[in-house]
Amino acid sequence: MRRMPVCPGEMAQKGVQLGQETLSCSICLDLLKDPVTVPCGHSYCMNCIKSHWDKEGEKTIYSCPQCRQDFTPRPVLRKSTMLAVLVEELKKTGLQAAPNPGQRERCEAAPTGVSRVRELQEKLEQEITELKRKDAELEKLSHTEDHNQFLHDYPSLSPLTVSAVRDKLQDVLREKWTNISQTVTGVDVLLSQPEPEPKTRAEFLKYSCDITLDPNTARTQLLLSKRNRKVTVMREHQSYSSHPDRFTNYLQVLSKESLTGRCYWEVELRGFVYVAVTYKNISRAGSSHECLFGCNDKSWRLGCYNNSYDFYYNNVITPVSGPQSSRVGVYLDHRAGILSFYSISKTMTLLHRVQTTFTQPLHAGLSFLGIPGDSAELCKLK
Repeated sequence: MRRMPVCPGEMAQKGVQLGQETLSCSICLDLLKDPVTVPCGHSYCMNCIKSHWDKEGEKTIYSCPQCRQDFTPRPVLRKSTMLAVLVEELKKTGLQAAPNPGQRERCEAAPTGVSRVRELQEKLEQEITELKRKDAELEKLSHTEDHNQFLHDYPSLSPLTVSAVRDKLQDVLREKWTNISQTVTGVDVLLSQPEPEPKTRAEFLKYSCDITLDPNTARTQLLLSKRNRKVTVMREHQSYSSHPDRFTNYLQVLSKESLTGRCYWEVELRGFVYVAVTYKNISRAGSSHECLFGCNDKSWRLGCYNNSYDFYYNNVITPVSGPQSSRVGVYLDHRAGILSFYSISKTMTLLHRVQTTFTQPLHAGLSFLGIPGDSAELCKLK
């Protein structure tokens, strides 16, 4: 039996079917359009892989839809010219192939096309191999801990990897700049000498600050007056609106202003009054020690009575001696961690001094035992 000759067109048709499977995008399942090859070697339509990775935009790791290999950072996509030519050649071969069955034996067209397809396939495989090599080179370079070595190797990279490695270079430069900045800052700190603490009342007055009381923090039995500079204990509750910053159980009120840097203020007292400073995030609701000035690690207070003083911090009481006066001065150097209380009369006498580290801005505070008529007023010093 004579063997039926194989038509080159039939061979081309089989090549077309194989090429269509090889050169199809696994995302859209059509022939590749503007083909690109990712570092693992798989190829996609440029728009398809971009859309796929855009959906992973919140992630920092991008993966191949076929083999799931991860890439960091997002690979830079460039059109594969060789692969695009191969696809176009496949399209031409597909149009010229598949002759009618009756013409099979006398078919003489599509050999040159098949050879061209194979040639392009070989070049494409070489390109993929080169991409894998450069990806391995980039991966090795990304783990270079020696920054000087990294900068030395950087100029030798191929243009394909330069854009991908740019982020690494920026990280190196940013880290170098941070180290330089920290060094300069450290030198500035060493060279700068802190200003001396004030000694006389005139020197303290240079740091006087304008403080007012915040009505939204006042317990309802406290009446604010004199443009929110004075607070008085009342028998009846005031018609304050509900507010999350308001103290619900203790007769306390905070300043509206936050205090940083160097600040000095004076308080005119009548009756049993506590002069305090506190962080703004002190608790407001309930009757626990977390809400009461001086009974937690967020506040400091000086108790001023008829003939004595007490200092409170973190529920520890320290007796304080000093001359009685109706006016108390408070000096804060937030940066230096200094808080001082003074008795103010004809002279200025230190009552108690705290040396600590303040981690947040502070607010001035006033609190009372609850005797109607007791009051405190923030004095105007300028």
